Formats: sequence, C-alpha cells, structure tokens
Amino acid sequence: MLRTIIKYLFRLIWIPTELLFAFIFILFTIVLFNAQIDTPEVPEIHIGERKQVGKDHYVLGNSYLKKNKFGVWEMYLEGEPYERGVIYGKLAKELVQEQEDIFVGQINNFLPNKLWRHLIKLMVGFFNSDLPENIPLENQQEIYGISLAFSDRYDYIASKYTRILNYHAAHDIGHALNDYSVVGCTSFAVKGNKSENKELLVGRNFDFYVGDDFAKNKLIIFVNPSKGYKFTSYSWAGFTGVASGMNEKGLTVTINASKSDLPTSSKMPISLLAREILQYAKNIDEAVAIAKKRNTFVSETLMVSSAADGRAVLIEKSPAKLGVYESPTDQLVCANHYQSARFEKDKENLKNISNSDSKYRFDRMKQLLGKSHPLNPSIAATILRDQGGWNGDTLGMGNPRALNQLQAHHSVVMQPESGLYFISSSDYQLGTFLGYDLNKTFKTKHIQLVDSIPQDQFVTSEAYRKFKTFKTVKQQITAYLMFDKELNLSEKEIAEFISNNSESYVTYEQLGKYFQKKKQLKKAISAYETALTKRVASPKIEEELRNLIKECRKNGK
Repeated sequence: MLRTIIKYLFRLIWIPTELLFAFIFILFTIVLFNAQIDTPEVPEIHIGERKQVGKDHYVLGNSYLKKNKFGVWEMYLEGEPYERGVIYGKLAKELVQEQEDIFVGQINNFLPNKLWRHLIKLMVGFFNSDLPENIPLENQQEIYGISLAFSDRYDYIASKYTRILNYHAAHDIGHALNDYSVVGCTSFAVKGNKSENKELLVGRNFDFYVGDDFAKNKLIIFVNPSKGYKFTSYSWAGFTGVASGMNEKGLTVTINASKSDLPTSSKMPISLLAREILQYAKNIDEAVAIAKKRNTFVSETLMVSSAADGRAVLIEKSPAKLGVYESPTDQLVCANHYQSARFEKDKENLKNISNSDSKYRFDRMKQLLGKSHPLNPSIAATILRDQGGWNGDTLGMGNPRALNQLQAHHSVVMQPESGLYFISSSDYQLGTFLGYDLNKTFKTKHIQLVDSIPQDQFVTSEAYRKFKTFKTVKQQITAYLMFDKELNLSEKEIAEFISNNSESYVTYEQLGKYFQKKKQLKKAISAYETALTKRVASPKIEEELRNLIKECRKNGK
C-alpha cells in the first residue's frame, strides 16, 4: 500500500516529456536523503599533495590530471582502492566540488519549497539506507577516498560519503520513478562484413542530460587498479561507475535503461555493476557470471562486446530475472527495450515497446546500419549524429525519436580488438571525437591521443544556433509550468520560438501547456493540434496530447 501511494504521489508531480527537470527532481530526492551512511573501514595511508606542473595539469605520484585542447579532462590513476580514491579527490578537487555545486544549485533554483524537501526526505529515505550492503568494499573504499575532497558547504544535507554514494544511484532512481527511461540511449555493435576491418566496432549515445553546465567538464579516466584489468571510462568528476568503457582485454560495456517499476529498496547501482564487469571480466562468459551474482533494483541492458570472443551480446537484467541476447547477424542494436527470449512475453517490456520511443530509435539504427556498411569509426560517428526519422523524415530538433536528441552527455565509438576508444568532446555528439590508444596508454602510463573524427558541420549551422535559442525558451516555459517561475511571452517571442524549431512537436506541446496554464484554452488547443501533425515521440505522448485537448475543451465550456 505504501509503495502504491508513493508511486502515485511521484507521478502527480511528474511531467514525463521534460527529462531535464525530471532528472533534476530525482537528483534533488537523492541529495536531500539525510540518512547518514557509515563509512567503510580503510587502511592508514599517507598521500602527499598534488603538484601543479602546468596550466590545468596536476600530478600526484604516478597519477595525473590534465585538460586537453578540446576541453576534455584526462586522468591516469593507479593504486589500491582507497589510495586511488584519495588521489582522485586530490587531483580533481575543484572538478568534484563544481559538479556538486551544479547539483545543489539546480535544486535551489527549481525546487525552493522547503515543505516539498521535507516530504521527499520521508518518501525517498527507504531507498538507499542499505545501499552499502550492495556495493563491494573495494568500491566503497574508493568512493570514500574521493568523498574526502567534497566541500563542507553541503554537510547540512548529509555527510560527504553519504552524498557521493547516493549520487552513484542517481541513474537508477531516475528511471525507476518515471514511466519513461530518463536516459533514452541507443547503441550498436557490428563485426565481419559490416565492419571495414572485419573487427568489432561499437558505438553508443549516452542521452543523459542534467543541463549544459553539468556536461561542461567531461572526464576520461584510465585506471590501473591493484586488482583486475586496466580500463578506461568516460563520464564526469566524482563518478566511479561506468556508463561507457573498455578494458585492456578488449572488453567493452555500455548501459541502456529499460522499463522498471518503482523499487522497494536499493540494490547495486547499475553503473557499479558495469564497473565490476569492466574491471574483472576478460570475456562474455565472465561478464554474464558477474551480472548473475549481483542484485540490481532497476531494469537495464548492458551491451558487452569482447575482443577475445569476437562478438557482442546484450545482458538484459531486471530485479527478478536475467536474459542474454545475441544477434544472428553481424550487427547488434540496442535501444531501451529487451530482446531476449527471457523477456519475450514480459508485459512491462511489451508495453514499453508499444508506448515509448525506443522502437523508433531501434528501427532507425537498423536502417542506417543497413545503408552504411562496411563501417569505420567516422561512419559510426555520422550514424550516432543522425537527427532524422525513418527514411530521413524530418523530426525537428531534439525529438526523442531521433538517435541524436541533442542532449547526450557523451557518445563513444570503440574498436575492442585494436584497443581504440573514441569519445565525443563537446556539443553533445556533434563535436570532435578523440581517439585514444589503450594499449599504448597503459604501456607507457602516458595518455595516448592518436586519432580524431572531425566535428559535425551542424555545429556551425544557423539551425544549431536557433536550437540553442529555442532550448533556452523551452527551459523557461518548463520552469513556469513546474515551479511557477514568472513568464509572459510576447507574440514576437512566441513566433520566434516556433520558427526556431517549427518541425518539432515539442515546440507546440510546450506552447500548448503554456497557454493552458494561462487559461488561453483556444490557443492551447490549437497548439496541441499542431503538435499532433508532427512526428510525435511515442504513442503515449500522442495519447497525452489528445487528453490535454479534451481537458481544454471540457474546461472551456
């Protein structure tokens, strides 16, 4: 009963199409969870202080952190778990603190109501009280080491260790509480005749958006642990989990959210499961074995490719069961629904396929892979940057149907058998992709940037300039809708908002909600009806738009 009430309350205050603010809200619930988590036992060690050897370049022992000319931070890290964490925190102290400033700053801006904060504390507290029981001691020690670099400014919220541990569960809680996946990622793997050099090639978009400031300081980290395999991962400062990574054995892991019900308690965060696989598996069998022994509390797909096996699979995991899917062809595609026999008749999965945007992206990826082979890293990046619908239909900009939704935190292209790891640098997946050589990096202990893929021409286009202007106004409308932030758009501003992204249903959906709240119901109906003439993201969104029209007509009588 309590579980049902909590789920209902969350959905009362939810706007599913606003992924940015939805996720900010989830982060808020995590940050304000005030149950103090006990710190792990750690050895007594003495770590010196970092030395600055150049602009944005710091060294501590054999580990170091520097910012490259593309604005990406690069870190090489080695040592025992707790030692690694302490060194990480010392090297990236400012970056770690800035990421938390962004979290808390967004919370203060968008959810100033103290009553809600106290209510959410009570509602979410049960999630993470037993979180440490589901995280290996090694990870706890490393995370605790990093937490020492956290700012004292937010100790009123929770202890440093409690806060950072909960941040690692943000991805899980975010999509568990929403009818939609908070991160609508798309990925693929090709081999054989689909690949230019006949070897495995993996690509993925990580559509995880918490604002432009959050994505500003990206961090690629090369970890040489005392146990397990050396690996690289791309994310942000303070995060030790893995969203997209590859190890020295040529095993890659990426995570894709799927449909999930509200959990009753926390388990192992999926990003830490991906981290464990990356650090301790050299082939697919070992990856599956690790996934089987860990309990997670959300439904997730891990795409795992292996140079040793010369193939890729999807490990599809829910709180109750696990399935493994391997494509019978030379290409494997993953969106946000399951494909294995284990989930073939799963009601939630079937509902997700029917109602969400996952199948659209899945089909578009398959279409592009069919047209664009054999693939190399450059062609792979072009596919990941695609904004079109089926047969290149216009979707407008920022449509969840698109592979490129103009919100990805990062995009990667990986060649496991060659040890090459390409990462997007800026402007979502539009900027230059940087190609790193893992084998050379770990052999020399110096990060080796050996290749690149040029930025997409769209970055310098008038359309992209318009999209950025459009996004600013869209966020203002959302703040008005959700948090009553004052907004009065002039006719000129409304016309400009439309012209900046006229082919997107989102434009008219947002205006419809703006007009509806302003009690301008005829204008709202007109906007909603126009939205329905565009390529709407999913059947569920289409149903919501029709229901909003009915609501306006009913209230207008």
